[in-house]
Amino acid sequence: MSWFFLFLAGCMEIIGVIAMKKLINTGKKIFLFIILIQFSLSFSFLSLAMREISMGVAYAIWTGIGAGGGVIVGIIFFKESKNMLKFFFLGLILASSIGLKLLGN
Repeated sequence: MSWFFLFLAGCMEIIGVIAMKKLINTGKKIFLFIILIQFSLSFSFLSLAMREISMGVAYAIWTGIGAGGGVIVGIIFFKESKNMLKFFFLGLILASSIGLKLLGN
């Protein structure tokens, strides 16, 4: 269940970043409320995950999900640049997360 909580924490992080981008683009204050909710949920799920997953592994994977998801969402929905180096480094984040998972708690 801890890995599921960690995955949810990463997803909430991505949604929070999307709301942050929307706040910057539109200036609508509703996105500030969404940011607060999403990051609160993200930290809550992260803390639940860290009950069974070591802090270093949980934090690294959580930030990897957020960073990787942010890059993908930026490319797909916000027309940010895409190039092979960006995908290469995204692959490194994924490989690092898998490596940490394989090393265990």
